[in-house]
Amino acid sequence: MTTYGTIPTASQPSDLQYISRAKDRIKTGLRTRRPWRQMFDVRSIRPPGGFSGSVSRCRANIAYFFMNYVIIVFFILFLSLLWHPISLIVFVAMMAAWLFLYFMRDEPLVIFRRTIDDRIVLFLLAVLTLVFLFLTNVTLNIIVALAIGVAVVLVHSVFRKTDDLTADEETAGLMTGVGVRIGVSSSSS
Repeated sequence: MTTYGTIPTASQPSDLQYISRAKDRIKTGLRTRRPWRQMFDVRSIRPPGGFSGSVSRCRANIAYFFMNYVIIVFFILFLSLLWHPISLIVFVAMMAAWLFLYFMRDEPLVIFRRTIDDRIVLFLLAVLTLVFLFLTNVTLNIIVALAIGVAVVLVHSVFRKTDDLTADEETAGLMTGVGVRIGVSSSSS
């Protein structure tokens, strides 16, 4: 018997479904990104009012702009690897590993009939990324790029006012792992 003209039903997800799910998960992860226009608003740049004000601003801004800061640090790291093509290939390969093994998985990772915790996957991917990049002889390059990225984040987070930021405490706490009140301290402006 022939089945010409029938539409097959797939019990396994097709490539298009997999790509669609991946796009949805990436969009969900990037949803916590704040608008760049808000982040780089010139009217919100003011010197802090002392050390405690600087620390308060830094915590609040890192909680609020966490995903933006991650993007900035990765972009600086990417730019530093442009002159090292082998390292750039390793970086891109590890990004693909991160996407497939951490960000785009719907079900837990199972190896030898044992479920692997997400924290273990996160730790192993982070260590492997660093090891592989260090093996490509760009250790100094990576350290300098990460230092520049952290410095950019710290300078921005200290000099950006927090009075105009609006985020609930639950969102701020989820992004940093601690409860941070945004825009409540008068000394942080």
